[in-house]
Amino acid sequence: MLISQPTVDDGVDLSRLAAESKVLDLNSRYAYLLWCRDFAETSVLARLDDPTSEPIGFVTGYRRPDAPNTLVVWQVAVDAAARGLGVAGGMLDALVDRVPGIDHLETTITPDNDASERLFAAFAERRAARLVTSELFSAEQLGAGHEPEILHRIGPFAA
Repeated sequence: MLISQPTVDDGVDLSRLAAESKVLDLNSRYAYLLWCRDFAETSVLARLDDPTSEPIGFVTGYRRPDAPNTLVVWQVAVDAAARGLGVAGGMLDALVDRVPGIDHLETTITPDNDASERLFAAFAERRAARLVTSELFSAEQLGAGHEPEILHRIGPFAA
């Protein structure tokens, strides 16, 4: 598996992978293009061993402006054909190892997303880090039948 920093040209693939996941809140294609331009340094893209192959996954993230030692993971997507192969965990590890000066990771997960809970719990275990959860945004705040978003804060850890 090849893990690299996305470029603007990868934004369309991120949008496709997010849509095909059927579980992520889908952003506009424009948002994914901007993400690949403005937050490429805190995001990764995975391909099979051929650098010209279609992407099989991505992780988008950013540094929290009020806590620059914290990487916020926004979305994780893996192509259905590549699930269960360790792609998501490999991308998380590669991203955290690549972003300098971070010792905490945050993400939000809806209560029904067992796969994401397992992914981030396993990450915390690999890093020998504490994982603390709390509700960040309520269902009422999110509206339109959205489940609450539960904050998962992991750290401190050594990058």
